[in-house]
Amino acid sequence: MARIVLADASPLIVLARVDGLSWLERLFGPVHVPRAVRDEVLPRQDRAGEPQIREAIARKALMVLRSDWRTPQFPHLGEGEAACIRAAARLAKPALLLMDDRIGRATAVEHGLEVAGTAAIIAMAKRQRMIPSAAAVFERLLQMDFRISAEIISAALEMAGERKP
Repeated sequence: MARIVLADASPLIVLARVDGLSWLERLFGPVHVPRAVRDEVLPRQDRAGEPQIREAIARKALMVLRSDWRTPQFPHLGEGEAACIRAAARLAKPALLLMDDRIGRATAVEHGLEVAGTAAIIAMAKRQRMIPSAAAVFERLLQMDFRISAEIISAALEMAGERKP
């Protein structure tokens, strides 16, 4: 059965800033975005990554969902994370959620959903030879003050084949 991929804001913003939105399309095909996430990533404030995200939506690499389900409620989550989980729960296909927020990821897993974060996407891009070095991408992210633990980077580099277990 085909799988739908839904993205929360953080992976989109981070990947846009390292020219990585094209990796999503090559890895997964079109990636779906709830309207709440679209509104979060495109606040019309000329933030870094906005032009790349707009372009990805225009060429339909990122597809904004038409429906916006309001239940179930997840008051402990941001609206983007909650909208992704609600959409995944309502869609008939198995879903993969692209999400970095730790509490959002835990909530998604509690609801039987598969989750991958930005670090895993970078590792997948390296394994598919879309990028020459995952370590170089992580270095760029750290220079941009992206918060990610050394343990997650280490695991992603191992998954990418750049570090021994």
